[in-house]
Amino acid sequence: MRARALIALLALALAATACFERRGPSTPGVAPLVAPPASPLPPLEGDRIEQVVARVLPAVVNVRADVGSPGRAGEGTGFIIRESGVVVTNYHVAEGAFTVQVRTADGRRFPATAIGADENADLAVLQIAASGLPTVPLGDSDSLRLGQTVLALGFALGLAGGPSVTSGIVSATGRTIEAGGPGVESRTYEDVIQTDAAINPGNSGGPLVDLEGRVVGINTAGVQASAAENIGFAIAVNRVRPLIERAIEDPEGPSPLLGVTTEPVDPLVAASEGLSIDRGLLVRSLLPEGPADEAGIETGDVIVALEGEQVTDHDDLQDRLLDFDPGDRVEVSVVRGDQARTLEVVLGSRPLPIQSS
Repeated sequence: MRARALIALLALALAATACFERRGPSTPGVAPLVAPPASPLPPLEGDRIEQVVARVLPAVVNVRADVGSPGRAGEGTGFIIRESGVVVTNYHVAEGAFTVQVRTADGRRFPATAIGADENADLAVLQIAASGLPTVPLGDSDSLRLGQTVLALGFALGLAGGPSVTSGIVSATGRTIEAGGPGVESRTYEDVIQTDAAINPGNSGGPLVDLEGRVVGINTAGVQASAAENIGFAIAVNRVRPLIERAIEDPEGPSPLLGVTTEPVDPLVAASEGLSIDRGLLVRSLLPEGPADEAGIETGDVIVALEGEQVTDHDDLQDRLLDFDPGDRVEVSVVRGDQARTLEVVLGSRPLPIQSS
């Protein structure tokens, strides 16, 4: 009798426990006795990197520029964005060249022509006579997060054996930096991504990609690197996307040039620079005798509108400029000190890096 009673009591206890465990997770204020199963682990990053490299590498090309001097040839990297042979690279890779040659991943060589460029963004858009080429898509650099993994691909140091791959993280975005070196004219580049992925001479013009295999930046080597370690820079792809698209749509048409290098103004920039306004684009430098310089725009001015439409960042200014053609007169509204003024600028034409014959 006692045995039966003990068995009955044990059965009741087990049933109560099972009931408590079943209702625990869905009963407010009652903690479950058994932890819920863990979420599946994401794929190993190493495997993902290998997959991305395998996808992007066929679209990475070597770019060589003949500048006409014995023993001197520019060499860098580019990437194909259209099957019809549209290649993106750095302006400085092809600058001043008489001829430019592109070598694809399968070893073929093609002469290239320039169909678009932006010297201030170190951008050159080239065209080669080919079809059915592998391509890499453009991503969204505005969506980058600090600490996000990125990969840099290119022909580092011009070493034989094909392109190399380095990985790192996004260290900063929205940088405005000085580029140059011994014997090289200094330039200011806007909207730059900083990364600790190794970027060396020869990587110039190559793609900086995210782990979806999309180009988020165009690598630029030798920028402020002489006194720093583990720092590389890439032009944000959204900075140049409108110019790339215009070059593809109208390869024969010149792009308008304002001739300024700017930095977006926010409250922090306004406070550090002693500005009277906390929005717009601060003019950091001017193209000597360029359109803005000739019109009387000065370094330290803050551009706030173009033809009456507000501009707050590089994309605003670029989008508005592309509504016009070289030679058009446009009104540029600026704030100088605490005074607002409007100046008329005759837009120039962006130069192409390859010399015409």
